[in-house]
Amino acid sequence: GPGLKVISTLSVGFDHLALDEIKKRGIRVGYTPDVLTDATAELSVALLLSVCRRLPEAAEQVKSGGWTTWKPLWMCGYGLSDSTVGIIGLGRIGQAVARRLKPFGVRRFLYTGSGPKPESAAEFGAEFVPLTRLAEESDFVVVTCALTPATQGMCNKDFFSRMKKTSVFVNTSRGAVVNQEDLYDALASGQIAAAGLDVTTPEPLPTDHPLLSLKNCVILPHIGSATYATRSTMAVLAAKNLLAGLRGEPMPHELKL
Repeated sequence: GPGLKVISTLSVGFDHLALDEIKKRGIRVGYTPDVLTDATAELSVALLLSVCRRLPEAAEQVKSGGWTTWKPLWMCGYGLSDSTVGIIGLGRIGQAVARRLKPFGVRRFLYTGSGPKPESAAEFGAEFVPLTRLAEESDFVVVTCALTPATQGMCNKDFFSRMKKTSVFVNTSRGAVVNQEDLYDALASGQIAAAGLDVTTPEPLPTDHPLLSLKNCVILPHIGSATYATRSTMAVLAAKNLLAGLRGEPMPHELKL
């Protein structure tokens, strides 16, 4: 409405806000970075492991009677040990994901983004590479970037066609970073091994969506930050941002427009 002075969003992402209009009208925006970093990184790793070791598929086999005598290659997947992990967007969450994956014996980390981040990358010996090279060399690709005009639809047919047939793709950022039709084609044709998504377009994803028919795709209902402690902290921070904004004081976390 015309009297709107402050917006406080319970998220680190702000792609759902009409920022141009907000800026023009001088509306202040509070958001909740930092406090959801660990929970989202944890979920990213859980999703990655679930997909590469085929956990949902395997659990389903137990229920459906598919588990019979031992077979050497049954339910085999891909391990992190000695692998190359590519991270798209080495921000707070990307770094937290790399920090958690490193002890699994990952051999090297690649990352891409708007520019190199030598201070952040040093901890993991991560190499800054173009998106095309990240696609070609990574065994696991994890998307943790913000949704911007530059990243919209970035993971598309060209990107997936460069990936290895044995590679696994995970997105815990925003659904629109991925062209879902292209991802479906890549998964259905065996162009890539598997994918895990915590974010989709739209949300919720219709239950008849083609991606849901695939065995090699695990989709979660955007639960990256969903731990009791994290959501509680997010709510408190969002309230503090709002109150500070209404009082005309500095917000704990204000989006600089």
